[in-house]
Amino acid sequence: MIMARTSNIFARVEPEVKEQAEQVLEQLGIPMSSAVSMFLKQVVLQRGIPFEMKLPKDTPPSYSSLTKEQFNAEIEKGMLDIEAGRTYPMKSVEEEMKRDYGL
Repeated sequence: MIMARTSNIFARVEPEVKEQAEQVLEQLGIPMSSAVSMFLKQVVLQRGIPFEMKLPKDTPPSYSSLTKEQFNAEIEKGMLDIEAGRTYPMKSVEEEMKRDYGL
């Protein structure tokens, strides 16, 4: 049997991400090196990243992208929300951030 030539790839990833990925791949019976190889083959076949990459729709605009008028309009919307009682208790915001982002 002829073995295919291989090259080494070195990548830095967060230890938690690596551990979580290893756990999933182990359950699937796929070695990490095979998963990386499968990903790279899909990059070649699809001529790009093999999954959709988008920003979430609910992402608020960044300060640096706003004009002064847009910034003032955003502040006004926030003030109107406060006046109308459309607020969230800090405890629920903390719980949501912990749940969604691990913060």
